[in-house]
Amino acid sequence: MYYWYKFLTYLFYPFLPIYIFLRKLKKKEHPTRYKEKLSVIDKSRNKGFLMWFHVASVGEAMSILPLIENFEKDKKIDTILITTITLSSSEILKKRYNNNEKIIHQFLPLDVPIFIKKFLKHWNPNISIFIDSEIWPNLIFQIKNQKIPLLLVNGRIRKKTFFKWKKLNNFSSKIFEKFDLCIASNNETENHLKILGAKNIKNYGNLKFARTNSDTNNNLDSDFLNKIKSRKVWCASSTHPTEEKFCGNTHIALKKKYNNVLTIIIPRHINRIKKINKELNDLNLKVCQYTELHKIKNDTDILLIDSYGETRKFYNISKCVFLGKSLIESLSEDSGQNPVEASRFGCKIFHGPNVSNFDEIYNYLKSLGITKQIHNPEELNQSIGEEFERDQNKNNKIIEKIENYGQNILANVIKEIKIYINY
Repeated sequence: MYYWYKFLTYLFYPFLPIYIFLRKLKKKEHPTRYKEKLSVIDKSRNKGFLMWFHVASVGEAMSILPLIENFEKDKKIDTILITTITLSSSEILKKRYNNNEKIIHQFLPLDVPIFIKKFLKHWNPNISIFIDSEIWPNLIFQIKNQKIPLLLVNGRIRKKTFFKWKKLNNFSSKIFEKFDLCIASNNETENHLKILGAKNIKNYGNLKFARTNSDTNNNLDSDFLNKIKSRKVWCASSTHPTEEKFCGNTHIALKKKYNNVLTIIIPRHINRIKKINKELNDLNLKVCQYTELHKIKNDTDILLIDSYGETRKFYNISKCVFLGKSLIESLSEDSGQNPVEASRFGCKIFHGPNVSNFDEIYNYLKSLGITKQIHNPEELNQSIGEEFERDQNKNNKIIEKIENYGQNILANVIKEIKIYINY
């Protein structure tokens, strides 16, 4: 099976520059750095120990920040290379590490042997760490051919993905046995990894419960905070098509009782901003976009976030959070967004019935009494109203409990990785 996979990647090789260039024209790739996906590298590799993390998109990029914060201080590590696939994740990392000489970001080349060999030859990492569910066969085989320690951290193999790999039993075994260590993020993934042929498996919990030391900083503009200090604020995060309108209708219902309510909507994909803005305007709602924050007024209904990496700021000032990708029936097999981040800020979390991607996390948070399932704007309106009526703004005991839980997970993961730094 691997032979045929490798053959197909070679077969498509001549057409990949055209493919990437077309994506660039559609603004799906970086306007100048798109060639990195073809292994055109213009950055130098510093001398010394290079630690390499690979993440796919925004959620995975955010989950490694506590690890980066820790290993950045480690004197044994001279360079930290972070590779990503999506534009959104690159923007978040750029905001955070643009002036940090120890940390380098690059887009991961396409999984073609020629590109992969060039990439590995240039960077020559001392350790490679894949986050979540990033499995690229050519890359994995080449890493092990060069005897580079290979780790899967915060691994997550969903049922749908698991059954796909299970059908390719021999192929999957050859891939997963290559990992020197797999740290699963939940019990389901731990069982899936065992069946798929991984050998050294640990499970300490989901790394996304951990936080960086800067997580609690509120960097929102003081003028903005003064403008909204008397308003009742709630947030809808990681929303998908139809869910913004749902939240707009919830706002309308809330406004009948609370004239000072402010709804913050953070879409999962900001390329939909214009369409979302129109949908909300059609509901006669007054919308202000985050990049024009100075225009916010006392009668603004919706603050629409049109840039990446801002979510934590708004969790910090919101008592309630609705998490998207949970109401859309067509996404039920791949549904839900991770509620961990909102829980760490002590928010009450509301979600629709479709959260299959994060069942274990939701069950844990439900046991703490901080999540609730809703089905329509009326239910969400009533539930948010109940939270507004409570005297306590944030549940500090829950915040402390989740923080301790997350820091324990982080400590165990760091301990496991350090074994391979001394490899």
